This record gives sequence, C-alpha cells and structure tokens, in this order.
Amino acid sequence: MFAAPAVWAQEEPAEEPATEVVAQEGGDIEDTENGEAAVTPEEAAAYGAPVGGEPEAAITPEKNDFRIDNLWIMVCGCLVFIMHLGFASLESGLTRQKNTVNILFKNTMIISIGLLTYGLIGFNLMYPGFEPNDSKEADGGVIPAVLKLDAIPDFVTVAEKDVTAKLTHAYGDYTRYTDFFFQAMFAATCATIVSGAVAGRVKLGSFLVFSTFLLLFCYPVTGSWKWGLGWLDNIEFYDFAGSTLVHSVGGWAALVIAWLLGPRIGKYNSDGTPNAIPGSNMPLVAVGVFLLWFGWFGFNGGSVLNADPALTSLVLVTTSMAAAAGGLCAGLVSWVNGKPDVTMALNGILAGLVGVTASADSVTIQGAVLIGAISGGLVYYSVIFVDKFVDDPVGAVSVHLVCGIWGTLAAAIFGGHDFVAQLIGIAAVGAYTVVFSLVVGIIIKKTLGLRVDPEEEEAGLDVSEHGMKAYN
Repeated sequence: MFAAPAVWAQEEPAEEPATEVVAQEGGDIEDTENGEAAVTPEEAAAYGAPVGGEPEAAITPEKNDFRIDNLWIMVCGCLVFIMHLGFASLESGLTRQKNTVNILFKNTMIISIGLLTYGLIGFNLMYPGFEPNDSKEADGGVIPAVLKLDAIPDFVTVAEKDVTAKLTHAYGDYTRYTDFFFQAMFAATCATIVSGAVAGRVKLGSFLVFSTFLLLFCYPVTGSWKWGLGWLDNIEFYDFAGSTLVHSVGGWAALVIAWLLGPRIGKYNSDGTPNAIPGSNMPLVAVGVFLLWFGWFGFNGGSVLNADPALTSLVLVTTSMAAAAGGLCAGLVSWVNGKPDVTMALNGILAGLVGVTASADSVTIQGAVLIGAISGGLVYYSVIFVDKFVDDPVGAVSVHLVCGIWGTLAAAIFGGHDFVAQLIGIAAVGAYTVVFSLVVGIIIKKTLGLRVDPEEEEAGLDVSEHGMKAYN
C-alpha cells in the first residue's frame, strides 16, 4: 500500500464532510453535498471565494501596507473624535454650573456643523489647496483648483475611481474617504477652542453662525497654505500636526471673539483688577484633560500619515514626554508662587501637547521635554497676563494661541526647520484669522448680537437659552 499523506495519517475524530462551495463555469455555485444552487460567481468573488477553480489572489506587501495605513488613520480619526468629549468635559468643569447645558450643546453642535461644512466645502477648499489644475489656464498661468472648487462634485458623488483616488502627492497612501474622516475631526477641533473662551455670555445662535463661517472659510484656507501644498509649503514652513494651523487659528479666533464680547459680569473690579471665578467641577476638568491627552495620540500619531512603526512610535513618545513636562513644570511653578494649582497643572499638560504638535516627528526626546517644560511655564504666566485684559474662562488663549506660537518656533529651534519661514507662517495665519474673525464677529454683533442680556447671564445660559438645568 501507498503511505498516507502526513495530514491524513493524523488520527482525528470523524467529522461530517464539509460543504464545499465552488463556482461552476456554467454560472451557478452549487452545494456539492445536495446540489442546491447557492450564490452567483460575482457574489462568491465579493466574499473572497475562489471562482472557476482559480486560486485566491495573494496579498502583496503593498496591498497589506495599504490596508494597515488606512486602518491606522481611521483609528486615529476615532481618537481625535474622542477629544471632543474631552473638550466638553474640560469646559463644563471650568465654568459655572448654570452654564453646563449650554457648553454641552455647543460642543455637540460644533462636531455636527464641523463634519457637514468640512464635507461640503472645507475639505475641497483645503485639499488639493493651491495645487495646479491643468484643465484651464488664464493669464499665462494655471488657475488654482482651490479657487475653482472642482473637487466638490467629485467628492460627493460616489464612484469606483474615487475610492482610492490620490488627493495630493502627500496624501496618496490611503483612500480619499480615510483622509476626509481624519481631517474633518481636525477641523471641528478648531471651533471647539473658541467655545471655552466665550463661555457664559455668548448668544448660542451667534456662536454657531461664527463657528460655521470659521470652518467654511478660515480654517480650510489657512490650512491649504501648508497642508494643501500652498505658498507656505513652498517656503518650507513646517507644522507637523497643527500648532499653528489648528491651535493658533482657534486661539486667535477665541481672542478676538472674547474681546468683542467683553468680560463676564463680576469678572473685573472698578479699578480693572480681575476676580477669580472658580469652575464648578474639578474632577470633570481632570477627566477632560486626560481624554484630550489620550485623543492626542491620534491627533499627532495620525499625522504621520501612515503606520510606519519607527516614526509613529517616536511621535507617541515625544507627545507623551512633552505633556508630562508641561504638567510638571506648570504645577511646580504654581507651587513656587503660592499653592499648587491643579488647574494650572492640567492646563500645563495641554500646553505641552500643543507645543510639541508642530514638531513631534522631528525632535529628540530631550527636545520634546524642553518644549513641554517651556510650554508649562508659558501657560502659567500667560494665563495671569491675559486675565488682566480678556476674560477667558478656560485659558484657551494661553494654551492654544501662546503655546501654539511657541511650538511653531520650537520646530525651528529643536527640529532644525527654517526659523524665518516659521515666523512668516505664524504672522500670515495670525493676520488672516484675526481679520477674518473681526469682520465676521463685528457683522454678527451688529446684526444678530453677540452677547446675551445681563438678566439672562445672571440667571445662567442653561435656563435662559435652553430652559433646563444640568443638575437637579
């Protein structure tokens, strides 16, 4: 007798014969046990079954990398989404209890408005940015695609060719929809920064109108200058994940609108000295900060734009070290100057995160620690300084604007990028955002009004704007 193959020779319990599904050349797929027709060859192919006896196509290394990169970016997009829960918790805890519902509603609307507006215009305005569109020329030059908005019908129309279409040469390693999902979460973050700075006295409708315009025509435009391969990219301005393009934009807008609104009732004495208005829930603030720290792993980690283990692991470590250094430094500075302030320590963590965001991929661990530590010191002193002139209940201007500027400069100091280009980028983005916010803010103030009535502010926006309370 012939020897049985090794796999047959293994003693196994008798099993029922497996039902084998193969595609017949005649068109139907038959169950070989009972002969009943199952599915068509097309359906078999869709489920990965071999058709017509042909072996299943092998997964190439390139295809495997493509799948891993897409999965990583989508996971990072989900982490950035969690940051909105962090912002909502942070803002609710740092403001008065009577405004909690208003804070939660604003944060809910921001993510909703952000996704829709970014899908309608923002994404196409930001990418491919000022990349040439060779379909039409005028005055001897190519009209930028960002001015024509030709990408809009292509994006909203689902077509097979769009699924893996490359958007720019820098974003060609994953699908267009993966890119949109990740970038849309970034966009909504920008408007959330403004929410905390205007808490307690802004009209709900007016804030939502401003946020809509910010996400439609400010954030995408400045972002296209760098990430859409625009003129800032041409001069080698560097902003890895958005110290300027996300956080400073939100910080500048927050500063302008907070200034237009004026302070909360009781914030300043007759001689101009500020009064502390404590938050309502410190545990909620801590939860919010740690949720933001967790989400920042996706914010910075996803900005690598692929799942490269070496670079991604570096980014996660530099992000963590900067946050730790920022929290430690801010906490110690507050302790040296009086009592250890948990609010300052928590804001120091956020300051370190914002500071390292511009260069998390290009600095050493030691550099990240220094960036974070300096950010922690800056946020302590800038909160005290800004508080003398502008009422910012959550310290958004200090955390996102001041540390965003510092982080962008630190990319040159510790990351080897061009210092002059960094200065130009900071100035250009700041000028555009300030002018835009002033124009839109003044128009809203003259038409809809920006601020609630004093009686409504005293009663709390939960009751006056929403007719309900957060706690009963």
